[in-house]
Amino acid sequence: MQKVEDIKLFKIKRQPKERKGQLQVIKRDGRRTFFDEDKIFQALVKAEVEVNGEIDQIRLTQLLQLLFQINEEIDSRFQTDIKIYEIQNIVEHFLIENQEDTLAQAYIQYRTQRDIKRSKATDINYTIQQLLQREASVVNENANKDSEVFNTQRDLTAGIVAKAMGLKMMPQHVANAHLKGDIHYHDLDYHPYSPMSNCSLIDFAGMFKEGFKIGNADVASPRSIQTATAQMAQIIANVASSQYGGCSANRVDEVLAPYAKINFEKHMKDALEWIDGTEKQEAYARAKTEKDIYDAMQSLEYEINTLYSSQGQTPFTTLGFGLGQDWFERQIQKAILKVRIKGIGKEARTAIFPKLIFTLKRGVNLEPSDPNYDIKELALECSTKRMYPDILNYEKIIDITGSFKVPMGCRSFLQGWKDENGQEVNDGRMNLGVVTLNLPRIALEANQNPENFWALLEERLQICRDALVFRIERVKQAQPSNAPVLYMYGAFGKRLRRDQAVDELFKNRRATVSLGYIGLYEVATAFFGGDWEGNPEAKEFTLNVLKDLKRHTDQWSQEFGYHFSVYSTPSESLTDRFCRLDTEKFGLVEDITDKDYYTNSFHYDVRKNPTPFEKINFEKDYPAYTSGGFIHYCEYPVMRQNPKALEAVWDFAYDKVGYLGTNTPIDHCYKCGFDGDFHPTEHGFECPSCGNRDPKTCDVVKRTCGYLGNPQARPMVHGRHVEISSRVKHVRLNDKRTIEQEN
Repeated sequence: MQKVEDIKLFKIKRQPKERKGQLQVIKRDGRRTFFDEDKIFQALVKAEVEVNGEIDQIRLTQLLQLLFQINEEIDSRFQTDIKIYEIQNIVEHFLIENQEDTLAQAYIQYRTQRDIKRSKATDINYTIQQLLQREASVVNENANKDSEVFNTQRDLTAGIVAKAMGLKMMPQHVANAHLKGDIHYHDLDYHPYSPMSNCSLIDFAGMFKEGFKIGNADVASPRSIQTATAQMAQIIANVASSQYGGCSANRVDEVLAPYAKINFEKHMKDALEWIDGTEKQEAYARAKTEKDIYDAMQSLEYEINTLYSSQGQTPFTTLGFGLGQDWFERQIQKAILKVRIKGIGKEARTAIFPKLIFTLKRGVNLEPSDPNYDIKELALECSTKRMYPDILNYEKIIDITGSFKVPMGCRSFLQGWKDENGQEVNDGRMNLGVVTLNLPRIALEANQNPENFWALLEERLQICRDALVFRIERVKQAQPSNAPVLYMYGAFGKRLRRDQAVDELFKNRRATVSLGYIGLYEVATAFFGGDWEGNPEAKEFTLNVLKDLKRHTDQWSQEFGYHFSVYSTPSESLTDRFCRLDTEKFGLVEDITDKDYYTNSFHYDVRKNPTPFEKINFEKDYPAYTSGGFIHYCEYPVMRQNPKALEAVWDFAYDKVGYLGTNTPIDHCYKCGFDGDFHPTEHGFECPSCGNRDPKTCDVVKRTCGYLGNPQARPMVHGRHVEISSRVKHVRLNDKRTIEQEN
């Protein structure tokens, strides 16, 4: 006898009949797809298991005989097209004719339930009830939103309405694919109901230089580092309320340095008046300026962490720095790191935002002989204690994306772009949204047949194309007056008049729009088994999948004039959603759906234990085809006492990967003083030393999808962190010398 969790065996062992010539199925939403008898067979098996809870080989043979009758009927009546409801009517007819009344009832009920589920997704009353009942999939969808507070609850309510309306606005076949789990149309709580854009690199330098307007205030160019950072916080708050994605400050040390220099000049003027001696005068001015810089960066950190955007969340903010070499730029870099190391509040907790990204560059800070090597050492200390900064490797980012810049928010990268004057432009550009492809579903539906896989992938990519084009067309409907800070006052660079089209800032590939994907590990597992990482054929297959995605996005870019990019999606709840839907569809499939999650991006299987070097070497080949968004992680034991070990990994990664994050335990118990990794329990995270679970007396910080989060305050879906990297063996990290020898 076979139970429901073993249904997968039938699908894997049984090869479906060849597709019937050119016979195509016309879906409810008007799409066409090739007829596949295996889908009918799976529906019959599911109905049988629903009735009896198990199935044996004799019963399986009976269902195959029934399928033969259904196929014969379809062959005799249809040569080119068949509507989906005609297939369903034929199936129901033969079930009843063969006196399979109970099975027919289960089959009909399954179809009805799917229709009701689709209907509920666009039923505002039903979705509002989900929110009122605090259903986890609604209140915990975004790990950066605290659903306990009023303004977040208000935003969630508005989002519920926007989702229902958005599904009705988009093309029917796109909405249907999203609801089924073939694709995921991201940020439905904002778009397409509102023609908002996604993440961006804010043009802070241009806004500071030319001034800007927020609300009723015309803001002039800052005349001190303190004013500049205060303006920066206000800009971030307003930009975050006018878009739905993350916002980044690119090369912030270089952007803020001119305003620190103004402070120095003021202090030098005072010194000349009151202090004798050139050396003392300059020492005084430098000391005062250094204090101003530290205070300004500390204020910025506090302001960002206390901001709430109109979306009911702390703005996802990223600060990139590390390339500046003059005294002011160096002091800003040091201040950013020292402020983060110190922590926030009287208990010195780890700040969640802004996300810090430190750039490594040979000749600047990579090696001991470089002028900014001391700042690299400070960055290493900060990473071991606060998990940030992540690092960018300068030359590799240029190799992959075409120019150097920090990501927008978590990992979304702009591609190199020049304006009509041939000038490279990064700041002031943006992303128009993401649609993510459920790759593991395609692999499971392909039934170990590579030809089926590529055909199904092509079919789904056409849906993604339509979805992304719809995103672009919807964002183009915005007016500059809808978001003045973005379009009229410089956050997006070029300033538009009220009567100009916002497409002026999007077209000619100035903006990106992203084709996301998830579950590359599971795709290879469906064809090569769960331990495929050492199989060159399997890895080449996964690379070919990404090459195919990139080939399509390149074609779409040429066709439409916007930069379509391949994006390694930071999945958050999506890693759970896709897997849950596929478990319903395929049952528990070993190493695929039986884990309760899909592996994010191109990451190494999180259940295995590679060294950092093995993991980096394995993953380094993928970002060339996913330049629209990527990040690598390595997970470490407690590293506070061994920053040289982390440096060994950073140095090893320098010419191999562009963007590397650190996962290391930084939890702290204020009751017993424990530092390390708290244990996850059904009641929350627990101190392994004293059992403390009180969020008020412990600081628990985990990395979630590219940024940090406090799981005590904002529970993750099913209490699980949905994007983690493989755990590093502690024995490999005794000291830098040991690591280099093992490498």
